[in-house]
Parts: sequence; structure tokens; C-alpha cells
Amino acid sequence: MSLSATSLVSGIGWTLLHFIWQGALIGCATAIAMIALRGARPQRRYAVACGALLLCVAWPAIELASRLSGPGAAGNAAHFAMQTVSSSHAADAGALTWLQAKLEWIVMAWAACACALTLRMGMGLWWIGRLANRDRADHHWQARVSAMANQFGITREVRMRVIDKLASPITAGWWRPVVMVPASLLTGMPPDLLEALLAHEMGHIQRFDYLVNLGQNVVETLLFYHPAVWWISGRIRAEREQIADDLAAAHLGDARRVALALSELEKMQFAGQHLAMAANGGELVERIRRLVRPDAQALNWKAAVAMCAMAAACLAAALHVPAQARTQHVRTPALADFTTCAKPLWPKQSLRDENTGTVTLSFLIDAQGGVADSRILKSSGFRPLDRAARVGIARCHFKPATEDGVPVQAWMKMQYIWTLH
Repeated sequence: MSLSATSLVSGIGWTLLHFIWQGALIGCATAIAMIALRGARPQRRYAVACGALLLCVAWPAIELASRLSGPGAAGNAAHFAMQTVSSSHAADAGALTWLQAKLEWIVMAWAACACALTLRMGMGLWWIGRLANRDRADHHWQARVSAMANQFGITREVRMRVIDKLASPITAGWWRPVVMVPASLLTGMPPDLLEALLAHEMGHIQRFDYLVNLGQNVVETLLFYHPAVWWISGRIRAEREQIADDLAAAHLGDARRVALALSELEKMQFAGQHLAMAANGGELVERIRRLVRPDAQALNWKAAVAMCAMAAACLAAALHVPAQARTQHVRTPALADFTTCAKPLWPKQSLRDENTGTVTLSFLIDAQGGVADSRILKSSGFRPLDRAARVGIARCHFKPATEDGVPVQAWMKMQYIWTLH
């Protein structure tokens, strides 16, 4: 694997792993905010949830950019002093080393799952588009939908299609929106209640909710492994349905009519699938109850305590992350291979004068394992011996240090002890 590919895999892998605790913190903070806003309008909770999901993307994206532009990826000449790992962090260092070795497999598994979810999403969009273009139109209801769209201030053409095998109305498209209505609703639901459901779909079109939903699908595809992402995305959909209910109720001037339409839909449903913009895209019972009795939701203290405890645990876990993980770099020191070193030549003058001593060297090991530079930290007291030590170390080869799995330059210390036997 080339250096750039290694850097990319390492950066993606550590970003995915770090998002485990980052996503947990975002999820806990969002849950606490949702509890605090339980009596607020759904638009506020919707904005908080959307902001949290956006943060779920922005945080790892910024971290990945930082990793790929860091010393290991750019290959610059930043020097890192060699440090020994203390016994208190030995277990942490061992775990990080093990994860570093498995990063390629982690990234491959993530990429495979993300590709499968992308294919699934693409097939779903294709299926919806195929239905929208294939099935029949109802001219009477098409005229009513167009008139309703004008009342909502929607300037784009809104098409309506009647679908035989569909559980509930759904809306697809943002530039050329289409409302797909189950054929069973046209024959089995009173027209005034069906109009209430269509007003709900107009609310989605007016707010461009289809685009937001597509963005959610992308985030779910990339961060599929984290439960917090799915929970936050689910909250967005639930709040979005409540907002559309409110818009429909305001348009009709009768919230109970919207509630009755949802109740009738619930009775008629059979094995419905929750698709992109379904009218049942939330808890129907809760939505009906809210429309009939729009009082503040009661606080679930058990859930609040659980969320606070989870937030505290996530914060403690984040603080326990080893220093090298918090700085977003995992480093391994260079290893000496003294079998590659040529035997140092004893200077003739020093041997004749029986000079002895210890030379302490600091030397720079490049990314290829060669010695690029050396310095005398402590002299033996004799310049010929000091020079001979520097010449000897230059003939050695080492296993280079690594940062996030990428070979980098690093300094080491070593002593040459000149003795006579």
C-alpha cells in the first residue's frame, strides 16, 4: 500500500473509531435538549435535531481533514522526541496498537456496508421514480392538489399519482414534486379526510422536506454503525411530521379533521412501509393525541436520569482517552537493528593513547530507516572518539517510527561506550 493510501486508510479508520464517543456525546446532549424543549413548538426541536445531525457529520469531517493534513500524511520534517510509555498507560497503548493493526479491516468493513446502503438507497429512489412516472393520474384530484399547492404558496408544479400497492401517501422529488396516493384511499376514505392528508403532504413540499430527508439518508449511510445517528435522524422525522400536521391544520382551520384523517389512515393501513415522506412517518397515535390535546408533554424523569447518566459516562470515557488519542495521533517509536551496524573503527590515535569514554548521541532516523543526522549530547572527552561514534551510527539501519501507521522521522538517543580490554 502506498504512503498516501496508508495515510488515507489510517485517517478514515481513526476518525470512525473516535466518532463512537463523539456521537454518544452528541446524542446525549440532543436528548437532554429535547427533554428541555418538550413544551416548545416542534420547529425548535426539529432545528435542534437537524443541528445535531449536522454536527455528527461536521465533527468527523473536520477531524479527518486535520488528520490528512497532519505530519504523518504530509510527510513533513516535524521531529518527535522518543518517549517511553508509562506502566499506567500500557494497556491503553496496547489497545491502540491493536486497533492500528486492524484499521485496514475496519475501513474495508465500513466501506462495504456503506456501499450496500448506498445501493439500497439508490434502488429505493429508482423504485419511487418508476412509480411516479408509471402509474395513473386522477384528473379530479390533480386539480384539487394544484389548487391546494397555490394556496400553500408553492410555485412549482405538484403532480399526483394513484398507486395500487402503497400503504400511505408519500411525497417524492423537490424540483418536480409528486404526491403518490394509495388507490385504496380514493375509494375508502371520505374526500374531506383525504384532503387533510394531502394538505399534510403540501406542508412537506412547501418546506423542501424531501431534500432534508435525502441528506439524512446520506448521513445514515456514512455513519450507519452509530445508534445515536439513527435516533437523532428518527427524531428529525418525527418532528417533521408534527410540523406538517400543524401546517395542514392551519390550512384547513381544523386540527381535529387532520387527527381524524390520521386515525382513519391507521385503520386502513396494512403492513405499510415507512418510506421517504410517508404520512405515517412517525407515531400516529402520538400525533393524533397531540392534535386533539396540544398540551405540553410530560417529562419522563426515568429517561432524563438515564440520559444524564449516559452523558456522564461518555464524558468520563472521553477524558480517559489516552493523550496520544486525544491529540489525534498514535505514534510508535523507532526500533534499532544493530545487526545492520558496521563495527565502529577505533581511531588510531585514540587507541595509541588508550583513550576511553562514553559518547551520548542523539540521531535522526528518517522515514526509510536511515540516519539523516546526529548530534553529540555528551562528549567522551575526546573528539576522535566522538567523531567515530557519529560515523558508526550513520552506518546503522532502523525500523522507522510511525504516526498513525505512516513512517515518519524521529529522534533517538544511544550511547557508544569505548573501553579497552
